[in-house]
Amino acid sequence: MVKNRHAAQEAGESIPEVPFTAPAGRPAGAEVLTLAELRERADACALAVPHRPDFHHLLVVDTGHLRHTVDFRKYELSANDWMWVRPGQVHHFGDLSGAEGRLVLFESGFLDPATAAAARLEDWFGPAVHRPEGAEAQAVESALRHLHQEFGALRGLPLETHIEVLRHLLAVLVLRAARLSARDAGVRGAGNGGVRSGGARGPGARDGRAAGDGGGVCEASETFLRFRDAVERGFTRSRRVEDYARALGYSPRTLSRATAAATGVGAKEFIDRRVVLEAKRLLAHGDQTAARIAVRLGFADAANFAKFFQHRTGSTPISFRTEVRGPA
Repeated sequence: MVKNRHAAQEAGESIPEVPFTAPAGRPAGAEVLTLAELRERADACALAVPHRPDFHHLLVVDTGHLRHTVDFRKYELSANDWMWVRPGQVHHFGDLSGAEGRLVLFESGFLDPATAAAARLEDWFGPAVHRPEGAEAQAVESALRHLHQEFGALRGLPLETHIEVLRHLLAVLVLRAARLSARDAGVRGAGNGGVRSGGARGPGARDGRAAGDGGGVCEASETFLRFRDAVERGFTRSRRVEDYARALGYSPRTLSRATAAATGVGAKEFIDRRVVLEAKRLLAHGDQTAARIAVRLGFADAANFAKFFQHRTGSTPISFRTEVRGPA
C-alpha cells in the first residue's frame, strides 16, 4: 500500500511525508482495500502518527466506529459515513479495531484532467465527512462496489485495458463523492475548519453553483478557484493580495469580492488563514524552532511571525505547541 519516507528530515521537519506506492503486481496510481486488509498490512503505530500523504483517501465506514483527525479537526465516523482526505492534509487514524469499511487510495494524476477539474480534486478545503442518503447513498455505494470488484481481478482483460477500466470506474466514484462535497459545503476556503483546533467551520457561503444560476456567479467562482490555487502555490512567498492580483490579471477588489462570495471572508483573510494552518501543522507535528518556521513561511524574523500568529490565534507559537503536544 504505502510506506513512509522522511524527505524533510534534514530540514528539521518531523511530519512524515507519505508517497503512493503501488502493491506488487497492481497498477500504479490507485488501490482499493478493506480496513481489515489495512490492519494486516500497515503498522498501526505509523497510522496513528500524524502524516502528510501526497495522494487522496476516500474512506467509507460499513460497521462500527472510527476516530480520525484531519488538520486539527477530530471526527467520529460511524456506519455509512464517507471521508475524503486530500493530498497535503495532515491526518492520522484512531483505533482501527472498532470499525470495518473500505478505503480507496489514488493519486490525482491517475484520473484524466477533465474529471480532475469537474471533481475539483485540488479543493483541499472542502468538507471532509459526508453522510449520503437515499438514492445518493445507493449510487455512491454502487460505484465503490464496482470499483472494488474490478480492482480485485483482471477479469481476462489485458493490463492496459484493466487500468483504463479502473480509471473510468474511479472517475464515476470521485464525481459522485465530489457531488456530496458540493452539497455539504457550507464554506469553501482556506482554514474554514482546519485553522481552529477542533472548531466548527466559519460563516457559511455558497460556491460552485450550476451554470443556470447566472454567468456572474460562475465567473466569480472561477476567479476564486484561480486565486485559491495561486495562494496554495505561493503563500510562503507572499501574503499580499496585490501580488496575487497582479499575477492573475485581476484587481485586488475583484479577488476580495470573489473570495468573500465563495468563503465568507476577504482575500487577505483567506491568505492569512492558510498561513496560520500551515504554521499550526508545523508547530504541532514538527520539531523546527519558531525561528525556522518563520523563515519557511516567509517572515522576516521570528518576532514578526510570533506577532502574526498571536494576533490571529490568541496564542504565541510556543504556547500553541505546548497546548497541542503537552509540556516537553
